[in-house]
Amino acid sequence: MTALIVKFVMTFVAAWVAVTLVADQEWTWALLGAFLGTAVNYLVGDAFILPNYGNITASVADGILGAGLLFLLDLMSADLRLTATAYLTFGLLVAIGEYFFHRYLIDARIVEKRT
Repeated sequence: MTALIVKFVMTFVAAWVAVTLVADQEWTWALLGAFLGTAVNYLVGDAFILPNYGNITASVADGILGAGLLFLLDLMSADLRLTATAYLTFGLLVAIGEYFFHRYLIDARIVEKRT
């Protein structure tokens, strides 16, 4: 449970920087993006990609998946308007954060590598 909270906080900070500081949108969009990003990246990146393909692949995939989710959120909302720089910023911050987070998951034996 602690790992999910840390993952959410990390994703929220990345979303807050990208959505609020870079794209000048309300922080509540960052909160929604963080919830979506945390859930999907945990289910896909941490539970499937990380054990099977390793940390670097999972980190890059999480960054791309996070940016894609933010793009879909932008498409579904008439009020949210993000820039390409915001997507790139979010994706890069998530990928960097996930790289270190995945090392913690492996070292703490929360995730077992299968490779």
